[in-house]
Amino acid sequence: MSEQQEGVKNHKKYRKDKPWDNDPTIDKWKIPEIQPGEMNGSLLAESSFATLFPKYREKYIQEVFGMVKKSMKDHGIRAELNLMEGSLTVKTTNKTWDPWAIMKARDIIKLLARSVPVQQCLRLLEDGTFCDIIKIRSYTRNKEKFVKRRQRLIGPNGATLKALELLTDCYIMVQGSTVSVIGNWKNLKTVRKVVVDTMQNVHPIYSIKELMIKRELSKDENMQNENWDRFLPHFKKQNQKRKKVIKKKKEYTPFPPEQQPRKEDLLMASGEYFLNEKQRQQKKLEEKKKKQQLKKQQTMNQDGDQGDEQEYDQQQGEEQIQKSQPQDIEEIREQIQKSGKLKKVKLF
Repeated sequence: MSEQQEGVKNHKKYRKDKPWDNDPTIDKWKIPEIQPGEMNGSLLAESSFATLFPKYREKYIQEVFGMVKKSMKDHGIRAELNLMEGSLTVKTTNKTWDPWAIMKARDIIKLLARSVPVQQCLRLLEDGTFCDIIKIRSYTRNKEKFVKRRQRLIGPNGATLKALELLTDCYIMVQGSTVSVIGNWKNLKTVRKVVVDTMQNVHPIYSIKELMIKRELSKDENMQNENWDRFLPHFKKQNQKRKKVIKKKKEYTPFPPEQQPRKEDLLMASGEYFLNEKQRQQKKLEEKKKKQQLKKQQTMNQDGDQGDEQEYDQQQGEEQIQKSQPQDIEEIREQIQKSGKLKKVKLF
């Protein structure tokens, strides 16, 4: 034990300081860029990836395949399109100067098959741009709930999706049972969390509100090294109380329920069983006409009652007007004289 402890203590005994250990100008987290000609020789083995695409995507892929092929050729990747099988294939060649380019090409053909525009797909060839394909179908079994939550993620006229894109600087595409995202790896993590929360019945507006607050706080230099929990909203889950439906227990009876009559028994009871097909149809038409006549008569009676009420109201109104107006000229003259405003009134 003592030898092991001494070994642990003296593990830095013979270590010498390297020139890059304490150099402040060197960024240790920076991903080095690979340029053509840096790799000595070609790759030892050929790597290839293939993916199938749906029939409705065939025309678009056929139109843009020339652009895809040209972009991949610059990185030493060969792309192939097979319309008979409906597949896209990418392979490394002797001219491949970036070992990771084949992985980027694999992601490009995956996204092309999932209805992502070619301009967005080719962004993956840049350093620092990644993609994520989130499968959302497994979060709920009910299809109606799945469709409703997916629509909630998109928002009215795609407003929620657009807000997420602006806040995370990512391209987001919802297609079928997957969500394709293109952007920085940090932002991809944020988008995945929002998408998963939405499919687990958490409204995306809460996540958008949190992202907006974080964005404003990141602009302030004084808040860079502080805890932001006090500024972020804390939402509590609320379970709505539902009324319990009390089911009445049926009284126990040892006897089975009465046997219900068959369709044939009902037809025999009504006498339709012995009729022909034409006679049955004729009988149905007669019953239908009778129902229509009864309904028509009921509506006419209702309209008649309403008309009588209107006439009665009109007569009452006319009587009130006649009562309020003085009919004789002499009465009008007497009223004016009594008022004292006009002593002499000559009407004629």
